[in-house]
Amino acid sequence: MVKGSRHKARRAAVQALYQWQLTEQAPREIEAHFILDHEMNDVDLDYFHHLVREIPLHLHELDDHISPHLDRKLNDVDPVELACLRIGTYEFEFHPEIPYKVILNEAVELAKTFGAEHGHKYVNAILDKVATGLRSREIKAERSTA
Repeated sequence: MVKGSRHKARRAAVQALYQWQLTEQAPREIEAHFILDHEMNDVDLDYFHHLVREIPLHLHELDDHISPHLDRKLNDVDPVELACLRIGTYEFEFHPEIPYKVILNEAVELAKTFGAEHGHKYVNAILDKVATGLRSREIKAERSTA
């Protein structure tokens, strides 16, 4: 596997999920068009498909983890930032093999790349709180060794 391919999968997934949020097209339809329309070299396509298919299936659960930490209604969150929050929250919950700091850093980088000027700070703050709930044991273990 090419180094960075999961990063590229997340980059593509945030764009595909953004499109899904705005158009409400079927995720599989968006995936197919996305792969045809975008350069997907060195992308972990399996992980891209996984994120684009699984996040909509777990949407309510993910949003339930995110919503308590928001300073506004979920529908008022910028769609790019929301896609980043959902990817990060999904990985916190369903991918314990990925360290929480990696997930947090990836989500912040995605928000810097695709979001509003200060959107990455918002994503960082919200996901830090989500991580505290979903990865408390991992965070405590890391802090005790620091």
